[in-house]
Amino acid sequence: RGISGCNKHESTMIVGVPKEIKSSENRVALTPAGVAEFIKHGHTVYIQESAGVGSGFPDSNYVDAGAEILSTIEEVYATANMILKVKEPIEYEYSLIRPNQLLFTYFHFASSEPLTKAMIKSGSICIAYETVEKADRSLPLLIPMSEVAGRMSIQEGAKYLEKPMGGRGILLGGVPGVKPADVLVLGGGIVGTQAAKIAAGFGARVTIMDVNLPRLRQLDDMLPPNVSTLYSNEYNIREACKSADLIIGSVLIPGAKAPKLITREMLSLMKEGAVIVDVAIDQGGCFESSRPTTHQDPTFVVDGVVHYCVANMPGAVPYTSTLALTNATLPYALRLADQGWRAACAACPELRGGLSVARGRVVHRKVAEAWGLECADAMSVAAEEGEDPSALSDATSAG
Repeated sequence: RGISGCNKHESTMIVGVPKEIKSSENRVALTPAGVAEFIKHGHTVYIQESAGVGSGFPDSNYVDAGAEILSTIEEVYATANMILKVKEPIEYEYSLIRPNQLLFTYFHFASSEPLTKAMIKSGSICIAYETVEKADRSLPLLIPMSEVAGRMSIQEGAKYLEKPMGGRGILLGGVPGVKPADVLVLGGGIVGTQAAKIAAGFGARVTIMDVNLPRLRQLDDMLPPNVSTLYSNEYNIREACKSADLIIGSVLIPGAKAPKLITREMLSLMKEGAVIVDVAIDQGGCFESSRPTTHQDPTFVVDGVVHYCVANMPGAVPYTSTLALTNATLPYALRLADQGWRAACAACPELRGGLSVARGRVVHRKVAEAWGLECADAMSVAAEEGEDPSALSDATSAG
């Protein structure tokens, strides 16, 4: 089933896909198969040269699907009315973004005030993947990358527990006669569940914590016997820190900053060489001592505890991640292109939840709260007179 209420396309759009320039980001926002769908809907697609190479898609694949290749990122932003990306624009891109240009990507506004202010200043229309929300409160565009990051968190944690990597020198699953590692997972959502599954598969002793009792009951039924559930509160977290070899931080409040569940002082309770993986770092991190790192320099040590806080973990497995992400984003991207952002957001509550900044105003409550800004009504802003990217592309096509 597609998105609810999806209609036949009503306009044409000039779509641009720039190459991601964030450190070690090899994903791409559109596959050749996605290009073919946009072309079938009557839209024009421009891909920056080599944008898909890191994910295994050469330029020739895009050309065969009907896209045109542009040499530079500047050309893509100058030509397209709708920009599809994976990660938030970085500082170099700020000046390239035009008023009323539609951007559809991960933004994580609540973790970056400079980004929020830059997008306000740009006058663009920013729809964030991570806050597109279904009626059941699920986040369809965050789930695929959460699944990847959750599974990767154990893979990376196991690696950094090795002594040459600065860890304790403990094998996650142990061996006969030697106890396995103790893994603590904070948060029982998509990331936490995937992390617990993989850690349990390694043979570790796993504890998963959450404040949602019905969710803990679900997890207790679905996870293997070497996974225990525990209600999350400060006392239980503090006690669990003492025995944990690996801690996965996977707490999410959609659109808002992540809560700090482990304070700097709690690190002194942990074992020397223990590892923490902060999957919530995109939203500010759920450990007080966390700061964003990169795939080139992924870890740092505080009070003897190894911190892995890479902000774009799925970027290390771009083939898997790109396919998983675009499977989810394509129907929404097509709807935006077919109907324009105003009509699409008016008709589709899911997309309306992703609308974060529009025409110089913040229209998502949690983003506004994060930085003490006024929150405008999204549909009131959409109803104002002004250019719509779809209208711009119609005029361009007619000319």
